[in-house]
Amino acid sequence: MQKEADNWYASWFDTPYYHILYKERGHEEAGQFMSTLTEFLKLPLGAHILDLACGKGRHARYLNQLGYNVTGIDLSPSSIAHAKQFENDQLRFEVHDMSLPYHAQFDAVFNLFTSFGYFENEKDNLRTIEAIKTELRPGGFGVIDFLNSNFVEKNIIEEEEKVVDDITFHINRYIQDGYIIKRINFSHAGKEHEYFERVKAISLEDFNYYFDQAGVRLLHCFGDYDLNPFNLETSERLILIFN
Repeated sequence: MQKEADNWYASWFDTPYYHILYKERGHEEAGQFMSTLTEFLKLPLGAHILDLACGKGRHARYLNQLGYNVTGIDLSPSSIAHAKQFENDQLRFEVHDMSLPYHAQFDAVFNLFTSFGYFENEKDNLRTIEAIKTELRPGGFGVIDFLNSNFVEKNIIEEEEKVVDDITFHINRYIQDGYIIKRINFSHAGKEHEYFERVKAISLEDFNYYFDQAGVRLLHCFGDYDLNPFNLETSERLILIFN
């Protein structure tokens, strides 16, 4: 059996199965969120944006289409290899660890779609915030789009089955030691596969601690992609804007 539990993001993100399972993500919703977010931040056309943990570049491409100069970075070589086919003079992609400062500064740094909190070393969460701080130009904005861990814990779907490209993915979710864990197992090409997604259940209070330690300040806190106010009990997302 193919089984990956340690450093799950380095292995799972770089498999073709990760992209098969999630290929039906809401592209229309993602595009609308980028429009709403950049309008709220009043980012002028041509502004430079860094997309942290960009995956195959879905959000970065939308931002570029809106008229922004975008750099997307991700730890997965296969995701970046795929994204590079969309590069142009104002859109580029690079393999890079987001917990380490990137070698440029930007008008905004976006970390989207719960691409945070999955490090094996807890200190890397704070290091990522510190890296974002160094990557922001004066007056720039950092944005983290995370899940509302309180809502997830109270509304967790423990078992789910999804069939994509004739592969049946069996998904189990549970909370363990302060982490939201998703176990994914399936059969393909005569082999059994098992992977895990492990995301720390970071609360708004936890983020405020990171921000204090990193020396950044929280400006706005929203609960969905329409940028409605955050509600601890009912909001599915936790969207933080800081500088």
